[in-house]
Amino acid sequence: MFALAHKVAIVTGASSGIGRATAKLFAEEGAKLVVAARRQVELDTLVAEIEDADGTAIALAGDVRDEAYAKALVDLAVGRFGGLDIAFNNAGSVGQMGPIPELSLEGWRETLDTNLTSAFLGAKYQVPAMVDRGGGSLIFTSTFVGHTVGMPGMTSYAASKAGLIGLTQVLAAEYGPKGVRVNALLPGGTDTPASITNAPGAGPDVLAFVEGLHALKRMAQPEEIARSALYLASDASSFTTGAALFADGGVSINRT
Repeated sequence: MFALAHKVAIVTGASSGIGRATAKLFAEEGAKLVVAARRQVELDTLVAEIEDADGTAIALAGDVRDEAYAKALVDLAVGRFGGLDIAFNNAGSVGQMGPIPELSLEGWRETLDTNLTSAFLGAKYQVPAMVDRGGGSLIFTSTFVGHTVGMPGMTSYAASKAGLIGLTQVLAAEYGPKGVRVNALLPGGTDTPASITNAPGAGPDVLAFVEGLHALKRMAQPEEIARSALYLASDASSFTTGAALFADGGVSINRT
């Protein structure tokens, strides 16, 4: 049910964290991968690990804010593997933080371009390729921030990630008749290099605070979020589209 044999997938933000874990899991389940991120060395290491485990992957480094890069990723998937069935648009950034009077217009635009405009650019080229295949699964990494929880100092991040849910719903309605499913994945706090708990100077008190926000009283490992992405990518979610799927450890409902 979760197998991805004969499927072709693009994973962005694949150099570390959730994207890296998801790329490896998709490959284990049989998908041929195009992995994307800014850092070529990290992508090359990921491809080597996938190939050492008898998987198939190719890397293309670039900036997800660049329309030419979005097109190149799809062209690579089609040219090398014959088409595109799955796209996990996972690349993103917290961006500039602080009270809104202190945010710069440049910082605001950079966060929206990284998190939201990049998703638009990805979908612009991914959707037609999926339609050509008779359908597919398009996934965006959103968040509970700005959807169920308002976190002070995260205005641009919340706005950009909430926008992904609107994008998800419209695309799901537009392309459902053509077999393309579109969903947003909403992780909770996850132990990745980009996590606030791993920031320079973050001590045990920061970790304890973040863990305490969740009903499960812990953070996720990237592999746990990857399994939710696998569900959305696979036929196990064949009747799921337009959804904002929580994999947030109960942070959205927790009040203890």
